[in-house]
Amino acid sequence: MLRIITQRAEAQAELRRICDRTHDDQVVHKEATVREVLQAVKRQGDRSLLHYTAEFDGQSLKPEDLRVSGSELDAAYQQVSKELLDAIGLAKQNIEAFHRQRVPKSWVQFGEDEVVLGKRYTPVDRAGLYVPGGRAAYPSTVLMNAIPARVAGVPRIVICTPPGPEKTVNPAVLVAAQEAGIQEIYRVGGAQAIAALAYGTETIPKVDVITGPGNIYVTLAKKQVFGTVGIDSLAGPSEVLIIADSQGNPAHIATDLLAQAEHDPLAAAILITTDAQIARKVVAQVEDQLIDHPRRTLTEKAIAHYGVVIVVDSLQIAAELSNEFAPEHLELEVSDPWDLLEYIRHAGAIFLGNSTPEAVGDYLAGPNHTLPTSGSARYASALGVETFMKHSSLIQYSPKALQKVAGAIDVLTKAEGLPSHGDSVRKRIKDGP
Repeated sequence: MLRIITQRAEAQAELRRICDRTHDDQVVHKEATVREVLQAVKRQGDRSLLHYTAEFDGQSLKPEDLRVSGSELDAAYQQVSKELLDAIGLAKQNIEAFHRQRVPKSWVQFGEDEVVLGKRYTPVDRAGLYVPGGRAAYPSTVLMNAIPARVAGVPRIVICTPPGPEKTVNPAVLVAAQEAGIQEIYRVGGAQAIAALAYGTETIPKVDVITGPGNIYVTLAKKQVFGTVGIDSLAGPSEVLIIADSQGNPAHIATDLLAQAEHDPLAAAILITTDAQIARKVVAQVEDQLIDHPRRTLTEKAIAHYGVVIVVDSLQIAAELSNEFAPEHLELEVSDPWDLLEYIRHAGAIFLGNSTPEAVGDYLAGPNHTLPTSGSARYASALGVETFMKHSSLIQYSPKALQKVAGAIDVLTKAEGLPSHGDSVRKRIKDGP
């Protein structure tokens, strides 16, 4: 089941293989399919949305069915338990409190000679949130995408999510959306939903930014519309890397590995430990916990293909291997996680200590669970308020300030062969403001 590796070179090769697990030979074919869907929706609008919803989701919709009605939104509250509503409320409270701390502030700086410089932050006009669905329900994804957009001040926020059986949208998703302040929800999924958000249709508005995870077709669609709209990231299959020393609890570590593996057959579950005995016990625990696992087939496949246990000589080596992999989720199950944190440079989210399983971050700790995957934590960050905002530079020069720098600008414009650039300064110096 889980392989144990003790050689660093072999461990590095295995981590590279796991990081590259989405580079399959079928991607080119899927990209062509996605391109066809995008162009059809761009040309034909709602007509193509209805066609692809019937073809891919098996649901026959009319144009008036695309938007979830007010009566459906109201009815959703009657279909969720009080316990779930309370949990959604707690998650909303924590996520909102965290993201309010991240709102960037506009600033202006007054320098010498009445030079004014600054930066002004403003939200996008419209944001489109994609929420995976169909037979599954992800209210946490709704909250993690909708709340930062609302905190950023986006005036119009819409959700697209695939229809489930009998054209329904899961009531937990509808309740989470309303708790987050969103009532404009469309029952359409896949690449066709991304196309609708990017180009607009008769029913669904064109947006400025698209966020949210999805399957490979959704990811490829986001990749192809980037530039027409902004996107959060190209999220791949989920992954966790756990660093543990001798005080780690094998049963807890095994459960955390399985919690990641149960997401998807391509999910990665990695343990790096300084204790060979812990390594063996975790492998045994994984096998034991899989026996009655409700998602055993899927989870076993992920563990078999993208699960590994690596034994190293020191926590510093463990940190170096982790930095090479740049995991989406990193758990530090060690005696002094804050000390080890000093060696960590690349990770989407870092969970410190034995009482902090990755699940708390998935649902309600507050920081966003939409994170960089497949090594992109080397240069990318979690989704946040900033995803839904952009900034403009502010520049003001007085006549005196312009005259002071005119010579330097003239030299640079001549070096670049742009005479009108130089004239734009010289004429102002000659003629006055």
